[in-house]
Amino acid sequence: MKPSVGSVAMDTRTGRVGIVMGHEGPYVQLRPYGGGREWDVEPAAVRDATPAERLSAATAYANARSRGEVP
Repeated sequence: MKPSVGSVAMDTRTGRVGIVMGHEGPYVQLRPYGGGREWDVEPAAVRDATPAERLSAATAYANARSRGEVP
């Protein structure tokens, strides 16, 4: 799968949700919801995040932010 830049995707190997930042060589580059360091994922291990997964990632980010864990 080659998701479009800006879409929200799931890394099926790690269970992490990220925003698609680009495609570098054979990899899809994801960045954590809310920012952070990008990581590379093989296209076979990427799928669109479900609405529940997107909501969960947004909630986790909002909770971390309210606790002062992220800027």
